[in-house]
Amino acid sequence: MQESVAIVGRGRVGTALAAALAAAGARVIGPLGRGELPPADAAVVILAVSDSAIEAAARTIPAGPLLAHCSASAPISLLGAREAFIIHPLLSVTGIDTVFAGAGSVVSGTSPRAVAAGERIAHVLGMRVATVRDEDRALYHAAASMASNFLTTLEGEAERLMASLTIDRGLLAPLVKGAVDSWARHGAAVALTGPIVRGDDVTVERQRQAIASRAPELLPMWDVLAERTRVLAAASRAAREAAVPATLDPA
Repeated sequence: MQESVAIVGRGRVGTALAAALAAAGARVIGPLGRGELPPADAAVVILAVSDSAIEAAARTIPAGPLLAHCSASAPISLLGAREAFIIHPLLSVTGIDTVFAGAGSVVSGTSPRAVAAGERIAHVLGMRVATVRDEDRALYHAAASMASNFLTTLEGEAERLMASLTIDRGLLAPLVKGAVDSWARHGAAVALTGPIVRGDDVTVERQRQAIASRAPELLPMWDVLAERTRVLAAASRAAREAAVPATLDPA
Protein backbone atom coordinates (compact mmCIF):
# COMPACT_ATOMS: atom_id res chain seq x y z
CA MET A 1 0.00 0.00 0.00
CA GLN A 2 1.71 3.16 -1.25
CA GLU A 3 -0.57 5.97 -0.10
CA SER A 4 -0.19 7.44 3.37
CA VAL A 5 -3.02 6.97 5.87
CA ALA A 6 -3.72 9.45 8.65
CA ILE A 7 -5.66 8.19 11.67
CA VAL A 8 -7.63 10.74 13.69
CA GLY A 9 -8.59 9.56 17.18
CA ARG A 10 -6.53 8.18 20.04
CA GLY A 11 -9.11 5.81 21.45
CA ARG A 12 -8.95 2.03 21.22
CA VAL A 13 -9.88 1.84 17.53
CA GLY A 14 -7.55 4.61 16.36
CA THR A 15 -4.62 3.33 18.38
CA ALA A 16 -5.15 -0.26 17.24
CA LEU A 17 -5.59 0.68 13.58
CA ALA A 18 -2.47 2.83 13.53
CA ALA A 19 -0.36 0.13 15.16
CA ALA A 20 -1.65 -2.67 12.92
CA LEU A 21 -1.25 -0.69 9.69
CA ALA A 22 2.27 0.39 10.65
CA ALA A 23 3.19 -3.20 11.52
CA ALA A 24 1.91 -4.27 8.09
CA GLY A 25 4.22 -1.79 6.37
CA ALA A 26 1.74 0.99 5.56
CA ARG A 27 2.73 4.65 5.87
CA VAL A 28 0.76 5.81 8.89
CA ILE A 29 0.33 9.27 10.35
CA GLY A 30 -0.95 9.36 13.91
CA PRO A 31 -3.08 8.55 15.68
CA LEU A 32 -3.79 12.27 15.86
CA GLY A 33 -5.50 13.87 18.82
CA ARG A 34 -8.15 16.57 19.14
CA GLY A 35 -7.22 19.69 17.18
CA GLU A 36 -4.41 18.02 15.22
CA LEU A 37 -4.82 18.14 11.44
CA PRO A 38 -3.36 15.56 9.05
CA PRO A 39 -0.58 16.77 6.73
CA ALA A 40 -1.52 17.95 3.27
CA ASP A 41 0.08 14.89 1.61
CA ALA A 42 -2.14 12.36 3.43
CA ALA A 43 -4.01 10.34 0.80
CA VAL A 44 -6.56 8.88 3.21
CA VAL A 45 -7.85 10.20 6.52
CA ILE A 46 -9.70 7.76 8.78
CA LEU A 47 -11.81 9.22 11.57
CA ALA A 48 -11.64 6.73 14.43
CA VAL A 49 -13.93 8.76 16.69
CA SER A 50 -17.28 8.22 18.35
CA ASP A 51 -20.39 8.31 16.15
CA SER A 52 -21.50 11.58 17.72
CA ALA A 53 -18.17 13.23 16.81
CA ILE A 54 -17.88 12.09 13.18
CA GLU A 55 -19.70 14.99 11.54
CA ALA A 56 -17.84 17.69 13.46
CA ALA A 57 -14.49 15.99 12.93
CA ALA A 58 -15.15 15.64 9.20
CA ARG A 59 -15.73 19.40 8.88
CA THR A 60 -12.20 20.06 10.18
CA ILE A 61 -10.49 17.99 7.46
CA PRO A 62 -9.47 20.08 4.43
CA ALA A 63 -10.55 18.94 0.98
CA GLY A 64 -8.19 16.60 -0.84
CA PRO A 65 -7.76 13.23 0.85
CA LEU A 66 -10.28 10.43 0.80
CA LEU A 67 -12.17 10.59 4.10
CA ALA A 68 -13.42 7.60 6.07
CA HIS A 69 -14.95 6.58 9.36
CA CYS A 70 -15.04 3.24 11.20
CA SER A 71 -18.59 3.15 12.56
CA ALA A 72 -20.79 0.12 11.98
CA SER A 73 -24.07 1.96 11.49
CA ALA A 74 -23.38 5.70 11.14
CA PRO A 75 -24.23 6.87 7.59
CA ILE A 76 -21.57 7.95 5.16
CA SER A 77 -23.38 11.29 4.76
CA LEU A 78 -21.83 12.39 8.07
CA LEU A 79 -18.57 12.79 6.15
CA GLY A 80 -20.06 15.51 3.97
CA ALA A 81 -20.34 15.90 0.21
CA ARG A 82 -16.96 14.43 -0.66
CA GLU A 83 -15.39 11.20 -1.86
CA ALA A 84 -15.47 8.95 1.18
CA PHE A 85 -15.76 5.41 2.49
CA ILE A 86 -16.58 3.46 5.63
CA ILE A 87 -14.43 0.62 6.92
CA HIS A 88 -15.81 -1.26 9.91
CA PRO A 89 -13.72 -4.06 11.45
CA LEU A 90 -16.07 -6.85 12.48
CA LEU A 91 -14.37 -7.71 15.76
CA SER A 92 -13.98 -6.40 19.29
CA VAL A 93 -11.16 -3.85 19.28
CA THR A 94 -9.57 -3.98 22.71
CA GLY A 95 -6.45 -1.89 22.22
CA ILE A 96 -3.04 -1.75 20.61
CA ASP A 97 -2.64 -5.54 20.68
CA THR A 98 -5.82 -6.19 18.65
CA VAL A 99 -5.26 -8.74 15.86
CA PHE A 100 -7.16 -7.74 12.72
CA ALA A 101 -5.87 -10.55 10.50
CA GLY A 102 -8.55 -13.12 9.76
CA ALA A 103 -11.44 -10.95 10.95
CA GLY A 104 -14.16 -9.55 8.72
CA SER A 105 -14.36 -5.99 7.48
CA VAL A 106 -17.38 -4.32 5.89
CA VAL A 107 -16.66 -1.55 3.39
CA SER A 108 -18.91 0.92 1.58
CA GLY A 109 -18.12 4.12 -0.29
CA THR A 110 -19.33 6.97 -2.44
CA SER A 111 -17.27 5.94 -5.48
CA PRO A 112 -15.44 2.91 -6.86
CA ARG A 113 -12.12 4.61 -6.00
CA ALA A 114 -13.21 5.12 -2.41
CA VAL A 115 -14.41 1.53 -2.05
CA ALA A 116 -11.14 0.27 -3.54
CA ALA A 117 -9.15 2.31 -1.00
CA GLY A 118 -11.15 0.84 1.87
CA GLU A 119 -10.66 -2.67 0.52
CA ARG A 120 -6.89 -2.12 0.17
CA ILE A 121 -6.65 -1.07 3.81
CA ALA A 122 -8.65 -4.13 4.88
CA HIS A 123 -6.42 -6.43 2.82
CA VAL A 124 -3.25 -4.84 4.24
CA LEU A 125 -4.61 -5.73 7.68
CA GLY A 126 -5.28 -9.30 6.52
CA MET A 127 -9.05 -8.94 6.85
CA ARG A 128 -11.79 -10.59 4.83
CA VAL A 129 -13.85 -7.97 3.00
CA ALA A 130 -17.58 -7.67 2.39
CA THR A 131 -19.51 -4.70 1.03
CA VAL A 132 -22.86 -3.34 2.16
CA ARG A 133 -25.03 -0.52 0.88
CA ASP A 134 -25.22 2.55 3.08
CA GLU A 135 -28.98 2.10 3.55
CA ASP A 136 -28.37 -1.43 4.86
CA ARG A 137 -25.77 -0.56 7.47
CA ALA A 138 -28.22 -0.44 10.39
CA LEU A 139 -29.46 -3.96 9.57
CA TYR A 140 -25.89 -5.18 9.23
CA HIS A 141 -25.06 -3.70 12.64
CA ALA A 142 -28.19 -5.27 14.15
CA ALA A 143 -27.02 -8.68 12.93
CA ALA A 144 -23.57 -8.09 14.40
CA SER A 145 -25.05 -7.02 17.74
CA MET A 146 -27.28 -10.08 17.80
CA ALA A 147 -24.28 -12.33 17.11
CA SER A 148 -22.09 -10.80 19.81
CA ASN A 149 -23.86 -8.56 22.35
CA PHE A 150 -27.07 -10.58 22.53
CA LEU A 151 -25.11 -13.82 22.77
CA THR A 152 -23.28 -12.43 25.79
CA THR A 153 -26.61 -11.41 27.33
CA LEU A 154 -27.96 -14.91 26.78
CA GLU A 155 -24.90 -16.49 28.35
CA GLY A 156 -25.28 -14.07 31.25
CA GLU A 157 -28.77 -15.39 31.95
CA ALA A 158 -27.55 -18.99 31.72
CA GLU A 159 -24.74 -18.04 34.10
CA ARG A 160 -27.30 -16.61 36.53
CA LEU A 161 -29.39 -19.80 36.47
CA MET A 162 -26.30 -21.91 37.11
CA ALA A 163 -25.26 -19.62 39.97
CA SER A 164 -28.65 -20.21 41.59
CA LEU A 165 -27.67 -23.89 41.67
CA THR A 166 -24.14 -23.06 42.93
CA ILE A 167 -22.65 -24.35 39.67
CA ASP A 168 -19.71 -22.43 38.21
CA ARG A 169 -20.29 -20.89 34.78
CA GLY A 170 -17.00 -22.42 33.61
CA LEU A 171 -18.77 -25.75 33.20
CA LEU A 172 -20.84 -24.15 30.43
CA ALA A 173 -17.82 -22.83 28.53
CA PRO A 174 -16.95 -26.01 26.55
CA LEU A 175 -20.62 -26.38 25.59
CA VAL A 176 -20.80 -22.77 24.36
CA LYS A 177 -17.47 -22.96 22.52
CA GLY A 178 -18.48 -26.22 20.86
CA ALA A 179 -21.79 -24.74 19.72
CA VAL A 180 -20.11 -21.63 18.31
CA ASP A 181 -17.38 -23.65 16.56
CA SER A 182 -19.98 -25.95 15.01
CA TRP A 183 -22.04 -22.96 13.84
CA ALA A 184 -18.93 -21.36 12.33
CA ARG A 185 -18.10 -24.54 10.41
CA HIS A 186 -21.54 -25.67 9.31
CA GLY A 187 -24.12 -22.90 9.80
CA ALA A 188 -27.06 -22.87 12.19
CA ALA A 189 -29.30 -25.41 10.45
CA VAL A 190 -26.69 -28.18 10.69
CA ALA A 191 -25.16 -27.14 14.03
CA LEU A 192 -28.40 -27.09 16.04
CA THR A 193 -28.67 -29.75 18.75
CA GLY A 194 -30.90 -30.29 21.77
CA PRO A 195 -34.39 -31.48 22.64
CA ILE A 196 -36.30 -29.18 20.26
CA VAL A 197 -34.54 -30.41 17.13
CA ARG A 198 -34.94 -33.99 18.42
CA GLY A 199 -38.69 -33.44 18.80
CA ASP A 200 -38.54 -34.18 22.54
CA ASP A 201 -41.53 -32.06 23.57
CA VAL A 202 -41.74 -33.63 27.03
CA THR A 203 -38.25 -32.42 27.93
CA VAL A 204 -38.88 -28.98 26.44
CA GLU A 205 -42.04 -28.58 28.53
CA ARG A 206 -40.20 -29.73 31.64
CA GLN A 207 -37.57 -27.06 31.02
CA ARG A 208 -40.24 -24.41 30.48
CA GLN A 209 -41.96 -25.27 33.74
CA ALA A 210 -38.66 -25.01 35.60
CA ILE A 211 -38.10 -21.52 34.14
CA ALA A 212 -41.67 -20.50 35.01
CA SER A 213 -41.17 -21.66 38.59
CA ARG A 214 -37.63 -20.49 39.33
CA ALA A 215 -37.04 -17.55 36.96
CA PRO A 216 -40.42 -16.34 35.68
CA GLU A 217 -38.94 -13.06 34.45
CA LEU A 218 -37.13 -15.09 31.78
CA LEU A 219 -40.25 -16.84 30.48
CA PRO A 220 -41.07 -14.36 27.67
CA MET A 221 -37.49 -14.61 26.36
CA TRP A 222 -37.56 -18.40 26.73
CA ASP A 223 -40.80 -18.71 24.73
CA VAL A 224 -39.55 -16.47 21.91
CA LEU A 225 -36.25 -18.33 21.66
CA ALA A 226 -37.99 -21.71 21.80
CA GLU A 227 -40.31 -20.73 18.96
CA ARG A 228 -37.45 -19.45 16.80
CA THR A 229 -35.55 -22.66 17.60
CA ARG A 230 -38.53 -24.72 16.36
CA VAL A 231 -38.37 -22.81 13.07
CA LEU A 232 -34.64 -23.47 12.85
CA ALA A 233 -35.18 -27.10 13.82
CA ALA A 234 -37.46 -27.60 10.81
CA ALA A 235 -34.69 -26.27 8.56
CA SER A 236 -32.15 -28.40 10.45
CA ARG A 237 -34.11 -31.61 9.90
CA ALA A 238 -34.45 -30.80 6.21
CA ALA A 239 -30.70 -30.15 5.94
CA ARG A 240 -29.83 -33.40 7.70
CA GLU A 241 -32.21 -35.42 5.53
CA ALA A 242 -30.76 -33.86 2.40
CA ALA A 243 -27.25 -34.83 3.53
CA VAL A 244 -28.15 -38.54 3.87
CA PRO A 245 -28.15 -40.44 0.54
CA ALA A 246 -31.40 -42.21 -0.27
CA THR A 247 -31.31 -45.95 0.52
CA LEU A 248 -31.55 -48.09 -2.58
CA ASP A 249 -34.25 -50.74 -2.56
CA PRO A 250 -32.81 -54.24 -2.92
CA ALA A 251 -33.17 -55.70 -6.36
